[in-house]
This record gives sequence, structure tokens and C-alpha cells, in this order.
Amino acid sequence: MIDVERTGAPRLFRFLLLPHFSMLAFTSCVEPLRTANRLSGRSLYAWTLLSVDGGPARASNGIRVLPDQSMEAPGQRADAVVVCSGVRMEGFRDSAVLAWLRRQARTGAALGGLCTGALVLARAGLLKGRRCTLHWENMEGFAEEFPDLEITATLFEIDGDRFTCAGGAAALDMTIALIRAEHGAELAATVADALIHTGVRNPDDPQRLALRDRVGVSQPKVLAAIACMEANLETPLALDDLAADVGVSARQLERLFQKHMRTTPARYYLSLRLWRARALLQQTALTVLQVAVASGFTSASHFSRCYRAFFGHAPKRGRSNPEATRAPPLPSFGGRGTAPPAPLPPPDTPPDAPLSEEMRVLGALDPDGEATVPPDLAAALDPDASTEPSDPRGSTTPHP
Repeated sequence: MIDVERTGAPRLFRFLLLPHFSMLAFTSCVEPLRTANRLSGRSLYAWTLLSVDGGPARASNGIRVLPDQSMEAPGQRADAVVVCSGVRMEGFRDSAVLAWLRRQARTGAALGGLCTGALVLARAGLLKGRRCTLHWENMEGFAEEFPDLEITATLFEIDGDRFTCAGGAAALDMTIALIRAEHGAELAATVADALIHTGVRNPDDPQRLALRDRVGVSQPKVLAAIACMEANLETPLALDDLAADVGVSARQLERLFQKHMRTTPARYYLSLRLWRARALLQQTALTVLQVAVASGFTSASHFSRCYRAFFGHAPKRGRSNPEATRAPPLPSFGGRGTAPPAPLPPPDTPPDAPLSEEMRVLGALDPDGEATVPPDLAAALDPDASTEPSDPRGSTTPHP
């Protein structure tokens, strides 16, 4: 909460606009403040815009915003400092920004983060002992980097003088909650009404659409299986165990996936693990082997072959591509939802070599798909895989 004396002076927000900040999250935070001023007939809030060097700040949509001043320029003490960020923040470690944020904290200012702003606050050491959240697409990497933080998958968190949100429209819900705490439920409801925000959400509401809306199917057994897959990416379940968890036989689950998802459970499961791997490659400094293990693979070579066949390039190339920093929606593979985001062939087309041959071999030798291909076969299937590090723990030991 913004803890200041009620002197009648407007609460001053200072928005730090970092490169590639989310325009939607930023405006969703400013507009409720402006609307509260207009509807109350009072200057309840004021704000200034800052950039690192005082120059125009470019949002992720390409629009440039002219700030009022640089972050280091002298100015009135802020009641709240809000870090506005967005994509391409995985490698952001600007020591000047982090030091400036720590100085703002020492002045007693409340600190907020929009979208990936929590990542910047955490790197400044300003979220210890506080609940925090950020956009769901960055959650995996954030949790890997800060395993000791209390990270939630909620829309927003207000914990003392720290407030963070998932970005996008969640910034609107969070700012309305701040207005409600500061000036009462009536003004907050009036602000929401004026902004045509008819469904103000609670902080613990989920960030993502319901699973059935994401994948475009409503078959309960399929949805239950996908939910189990999502919850077990690092240690994949065998098909028999997955089927047992949702109350059907393995053969029935295969038929249900073919009918509703136009793919097999194993292939769908593999796609989820590969998208998780891609997110970890882009958001963390984990090695390829560490990413492979965190995504349920027992060797870097097996992982590299699957990744290359799925995305069309090696894992290391995916890490160096700054444009591919956001994960896609959950693939539906022919359900009523969106088309598969990865370069998969149509369901009735066999996978390209070497993945098709590898899957044939693995299907015969290891139905769960987790055994490592023998070195001689691996070299025959994918000679380039030898450039990736091997798994020093052995080829057949499953990941615990």
C-alpha cells in the first residue's frame, strides 16, 4: 500500500519506462488514476514519466513515449515508483537502474512492477519476503532465477509497500484495488464503470483462460490429461499412468486425443515440454543440458534432436533470437482453438526425419519416450547432435 499521510496533496507516482515496456500495462495503470481525479473532482494522484537517460522510451509495440525527465534528474519525492517493462527483460541487469531503485526504496516510496517489472525489482533485491507475480510466460524463468521468492500465478499482488501484476489488463484491476484501499469502494467502482471495466477481478483470480478455452475442446478426459501433462513437465508421466490418473485406459486416451486433438497424447506431451524448454532457454542462463533435464529429457542429444525437429533450429539458436521471447498459446493440434504454433506437419503427415525414425525406435524400445538413443544410432540419425553436451549421468537413468 502507499503509506503516506493524508495531507490533501496528490499521491505522486513515478513511472520508469524501460525499453520494450508494455504499453497496455502502462496505460492500464495511468488511466484509472486520471479517471479517479476527474470523477472525484480532486487531484488525488499525480504522475511523472521517467526513462533511464531522459530520451524517448520505446514500447514493445514500437511507439515512442517522451518522458518528463531521466530517472536520475532531481525531483519531488515519489509516493510510488512503478517499473514498467515487458519483453526482452531476461538479460536486463542495468546496474544504474537497480541502484536507483534501491535508493527509491530507502526514501520510503512504495515500489511496483508491471508485467515483467517484478523481475527488475527482484534483481535489485527489493522483493525478499514479499509475495510477487509477473506475466505467466515469464514465470518459469523467474522461478528458476529466484527460487526463494514467494511467487504466485495470480493477477496481482499487493504486499505492504510492494505491488506487482501480470501486466496487460491486470494492471487495471490492480490500480483499481489501490484506489479502493486509498479512497473507498464507491470511487473504485465508479472508476471501473467509467472505464467500461464491468468485471473487476480479484487479486487471486487466474492469469490465464480456462484450459477448455485455451485448447478449444470440452472433452473432460482430454482436458484432465492435458492438466496432468502441464503439472508434470519435468518428470513426464508414462502413458499408462497418465490414462489411469484420468480414469481411462491408455488405448481410450489415444482414441480421445486422435478424435479431439488430432494427435497422440505422447506427441502433445512432447510439444508442451519443448515449449517449456524454449521459455527456459530464452529466460534463463541454464545450460542446454540443464534445460533438457528441467523439461523432462534425460540427455542433451535427445533433447536437441526433438527441439530441432519441432522448431526448425538448434536450442542454442533459439536462445540467441531476441524476437522469440514470448511463448505461444497452448497448441490445440486441430481442436476448435488456434492452429499449432510450432512448425508441426499436419496430423496425417509423419514427422520429418530424423524425428520420425527416432520416435519409431523409441516407441519400440521405450514406450514412454524417455530412453536415450544409443550413440551409434544417434550419430546415424543426427550427426549434428554430437556438438551438444552429453548427459554425464548416464544414458538410461531417469531423471528423479
